[in-house]
Amino acid sequence: MRTNAVQQTLFHAIMAALSAACLFPFILLFVVSFSDEQSIILNGYALIPDSFSLEAYRYLWGQLTPLARAYGITVLITAVGTITGLLISSLLAYSLSRDEMPLRRVLSFLVVFTLLFNGGLVPTYLVYTEVFHLKNTLLALIVPGLLTNAFFILIIRTFFKMSIPGAVIESAYIDGASEWTIFSRIILPLSLPILATIGMMLTIAYWNDWFNGLIYITNPKLYSIQNLLNRMLSNIQFLMQNDLGGRSSESLAQMPMNAVRMAMAVIGILPILCIYPFFQKYLVKGLVIGAVKG
Repeated sequence: MRTNAVQQTLFHAIMAALSAACLFPFILLFVVSFSDEQSIILNGYALIPDSFSLEAYRYLWGQLTPLARAYGITVLITAVGTITGLLISSLLAYSLSRDEMPLRRVLSFLVVFTLLFNGGLVPTYLVYTEVFHLKNTLLALIVPGLLTNAFFILIIRTFFKMSIPGAVIESAYIDGASEWTIFSRIILPLSLPILATIGMMLTIAYWNDWFNGLIYITNPKLYSIQNLLNRMLSNIQFLMQNDLGGRSSESLAQMPMNAVRMAMAVIGILPILCIYPFFQKYLVKGLVIGAVKG
């Protein structure tokens, strides 16, 4: 009995240490964003800054209009992309989970094939810009994430096969339910854990996406928050490294470059950190059940 108590205490201590190690980067990120630039240069990053400063956030406040617009665009593409991606993935996964579906093996092969091969950046760019004309449109930030994530489809398919009894579907057939009725009124309500898990992954992917904006968006009014922050940081570095005629050398020297980096990261990840607790209870359950191979 005493041995079990010691083992349990040791296990809790290890888990607490690992949790603290996971939280440490976020705490340091937040603290450094409120640190004075000169103290960062002299002493490096510290959990207790020598000098408190709001200069980084004052700089970002001066960019309030583009930041607010970028936040709105990011929220829009994240919501639309997550909902649409869940619908497409769950519909295809449901079809692949039904043994009686014609050409199921062919579709399964095509889905798995996308895990191994892709067309490459140049052909993809040409198709989206020259064929579908998505350049400088919000669809350019949504469509590339939809077609298609085979990993998510396979996880959802496995969940459908392992966690939803076939007798439930057969009973619905006997009662005269159509495939759409079975999918929308039986399958989806029973699949909340895996849908929440995949939805969280899609949300993070869309929120953190900056690459599609980099190659498809040149109109500043269509920048997402990650793309805007990346370009702002690049501009700061350019100004710091290139004194244009010496007109603003003093102001550039006083620019809180390191603190601004951290402040940008804070405002970029803050919404995800706020919504994560609402999905966390489904995350582990959905991944464990959906990843079981049967």
